[in-house]
Amino acid sequence: MKNQSNQIALIYIILLMFISIIYYKSLQDYTYNSSYQSLYFIKDILFVLFSGMLLKFILAHNNSKSYAIYQKLKDTNQKIKESNDKYDIVAKATSDTIWDWKIQEDNFSWNQGINNIFGYTENQIGDTSNWWFDKIHPEDSIKMSIKLYSFLEQKTEKWQDEYRFKCADNTYKYILDKGFLLKDENGKPTRMIGAIQDITKQKEEEQRLKLLETVITQSKDSIIITEAFSTDRTIPKIIYSNPAFSVMSGYLFNEIIGKSPTIFIGPNSDMEEYQKLLKAINNKEECQIETISYTKKNEQYLVRFSMIPVYNSENELSHWISIQRDISKEKKQEKEKEKLIIELIQKNKDLKQFSYITSHNLRAPLSNLTGLLNLIEDIPIENLELKEILNGFNKSTHLLNETINDLVKVIVIKENSSLQKEAIQLEHIFDKIINQLSFQIEFSKPTININLKKVSILNTNKAYLESIILNLISNSLKFKSENRKLEINITASKTGNTVIIIFSDNGIGIDLKRNRDKVFGLYQRFHNYPDSKGLGLYLVKSQVETMGGTIDIESEVNKGTTFTLTFRN
Repeated sequence: MKNQSNQIALIYIILLMFISIIYYKSLQDYTYNSSYQSLYFIKDILFVLFSGMLLKFILAHNNSKSYAIYQKLKDTNQKIKESNDKYDIVAKATSDTIWDWKIQEDNFSWNQGINNIFGYTENQIGDTSNWWFDKIHPEDSIKMSIKLYSFLEQKTEKWQDEYRFKCADNTYKYILDKGFLLKDENGKPTRMIGAIQDITKQKEEEQRLKLLETVITQSKDSIIITEAFSTDRTIPKIIYSNPAFSVMSGYLFNEIIGKSPTIFIGPNSDMEEYQKLLKAINNKEECQIETISYTKKNEQYLVRFSMIPVYNSENELSHWISIQRDISKEKKQEKEKEKLIIELIQKNKDLKQFSYITSHNLRAPLSNLTGLLNLIEDIPIENLELKEILNGFNKSTHLLNETINDLVKVIVIKENSSLQKEAIQLEHIFDKIINQLSFQIEFSKPTININLKKVSILNTNKAYLESIILNLISNSLKFKSENRKLEINITASKTGNTVIIIFSDNGIGIDLKRNRDKVFGLYQRFHNYPDSKGLGLYLVKSQVETMGGTIDIESEVNKGTTFTLTFRN
C-alpha cells in the first residue's frame, strides 16, 4: 500500500513537472524577460513538489484507513467462517433439526435435519413461518401458537415447547422445540433461532410407563417392587408398593419402604417355601410360592407370592417385581368344591344303587302278579264289579312293568359311557327298520325318501343306531297329519370326519316356542295319543350323546319336524 502511494505521488510530480516545463517553454516564445520566467518556473516547481508531498500524505493516510478496514473485514469474515464451520459441525454432530426465522421478513430456513428426521426434500420445504405452523398437529397448533406469540410479546430470550410435527409421510412425531430470540438495539425481536429434538420414543415410553403405572395402581392384586440385591441374604428391600398391597397387608406405604418382605413371616409360615424363594432370588430366577403371611394386626392369610426379575437395557438385574394374592377364600372354596364333588359322587352312586335295587326287587313281585293275573283270566268271574276291578289291576300292573322296563333302559344307556363300535352299512340298517315297521307303513302308506349315497358306512354302535332310527321313523308314522299324505325324507352327508343324518317329515309338528326345553325330557308328552309315553325322544337323545353325537330339532305346528343328528365317524 505504501509503495503504491509513493508511485502515485511520484507520477503526479513527474506529470506536473512535465506540464510546467512545456508551459515554461511556451512562455519563452512570447516574452523576453528571462528572470521573470525563471521566478515563475521555480514557484511552479515548488508547488508541484509541495502538492506531490501532500498527495503522498493523503494517499498514505487513506491507505492506512483502508488497510485497517480491510483487516477488520478479513477478521470478521474469518470469524463468520469459523462460526459457520462450528454451526455445520454441531448440526452434523447432533440429531437436532435447526431452524432460523428472520421475523421481520418472515423468512424461514432449515438445516439438513428437516430431511434426516422428517423426510422433507429441499423442494418440499417452505421458506415462511406458515409452512412451519401448517406442519404442527391440529390439536397442538392453537396452544403452541398462543405460547409462541406470548413469548414474542414478552421479549424473553429463551422459549421451548412440546408438540407433534408432521413428517413427509403424513405421520407425526413428538418433538421438543427450543428457541433463542435476538433483538435489535430498541429491543424489537428481529430473529429467532431454534433446535428441534425428536422425542417420539421418550413420549411413547412415558405413555407406556403411565399405562403400566395405572395398571399397577388400579390392580386388585398386591404388587411390590424391591431392590435387585440384598446384603444380608434375605429378600431385597421394598422400594414401592401399590394400594392393593396396603389393603391386603394393613401396612401403609411409608411403613414398609426400605424393609424386606420377611417382615410378613410368622410362626405358621412355610419356611421351606421361603427357602425355595431365596434360592430362586440367588439364581436370578422367577419363582412362585404359597405360604401363610401376617398382616400388620398379626392376622394370618394364605398368599400366592411370586418374584419376577427385571433387567435393564444392558441386561443387568435392576429390580424384582412381586405379585401377591390373598388366596384364603379361593383355597376355602376349593376345599368346599372338593367336598361337594365327593358328596355328589356318593349320592350318584347311591341313586344308581337305588335304581338297581328298585328295578331288581320290583321285577320279581311284578312277574308274580303278572302270572297270577294270567291265571285269573282263565277263571270265569260272574261278579261284574270284581271283574272290573281285576281288569283295572291288570292294566296298572302292565303299566308298572313297562315303566320299570323303561327305567332299566335308561340306566343301561347312562352306564354305557363307552360303547363297542363297528363299521355299519347304513343301507342295511334302514332296510331292517323298514321291514320291522312294515305293518305301520302299510297302514299309513307314507312316501319315504332315503338318500344315503354320500355316506355308506358309519362307525358306531349298531344296537343304539337301530333304536334311534326306529324311534324317529315310528314318531313320524305316529304323529302324521290327517290333512295330507305323510312324507318322510332321510338324507346322510359327510363333512370331514363328521356325518350328518337328517330326518324330516310333514306331520303335525311341535310348538317349540312353548316346549323347546322339554322336547327331550323324560316322560314329556305334547300330543294326546293313547300309546305315547313320552320316553322315545329322551332315549334317542341319551343314545346319541352316549355315542358321542348331538341331536337338534326344528319343528312347526301343522308343518312338520326335522331332526339333525351329528356323529363323528
